[in-house]
Amino acid sequence: MLRDITLGQYYHADSVIHRLDPRVKLVTTLLFIVSLFIVDNFIGYAIAGAFLIWLIKVSKVPFRFIVRGMKAIVFLLILAVVFNLFLTPGEVLFTFWKLTITKEGIRTAVFMAIRLTFLIVGSSLMTLTTTPNQLTDGMEKLLSPLKKLHVPVHEISMMMAIALRFIPILLEETDKIMKAQIARGADFESGNLIKKAKSLVPLLVPLFLSAFRRANDLAMAMEARCYRGGDNRTKMKPLVYHRQDAVAYAAAWSYVALCVYFGRIFTL
Repeated sequence: MLRDITLGQYYHADSVIHRLDPRVKLVTTLLFIVSLFIVDNFIGYAIAGAFLIWLIKVSKVPFRFIVRGMKAIVFLLILAVVFNLFLTPGEVLFTFWKLTITKEGIRTAVFMAIRLTFLIVGSSLMTLTTTPNQLTDGMEKLLSPLKKLHVPVHEISMMMAIALRFIPILLEETDKIMKAQIARGADFESGNLIKKAKSLVPLLVPLFLSAFRRANDLAMAMEARCYRGGDNRTKMKPLVYHRQDAVAYAAAWSYVALCVYFGRIFTL
């Protein structure tokens, strides 16, 4: 299950998506997420799904590799669907015991499942096609106007990039610790909820110690290299927009326009 989490991982491939400016990918991902909350019918979600499938095909990232990351949020997905299915008021279709399913509840549950699925897949696609260093540079460049308000843009971008980079490292560390504890007789599966929670203590304690040790090593390495934040720092590979980035921006905004028309205006 831990190896199925793809968020924060980078998949090396030679594709147009990989070669795009990180600012384009960040803005496109943000527009895609916003579009998921704009659309309110199946036509809009069909457009979003077609756009996402096209991006996956162009990125040359295996579809099975991306979908594999959905296994980690199956419980959250089921929980969201169940809550929306039984707790949404509206036209009652049928009642079972104290549970009531409404027409609006089914519609909301289906849309919520589609929305969460597209959101996770779209976010994973961005991290799979963008290295942490590129994400840091792109985020810092996009947020640079906030420097006039004395916002520590470089530090915020660096923290987010380090957090993304540590996700696969900590998952691998968790897998190693879990296998070691199972070899020593630990049981993480059987028992009730309280027993399962107690069984996680032998896993969480060494995991936190390992995370603190890695954070300390990283801080010492940055200090040894005289790291002093983002003031007056230059870039070895400065970000420059190219023609393909302009085409990508045009495609992203065209997609948003289609979502607004067919997802909102077209239904009125």
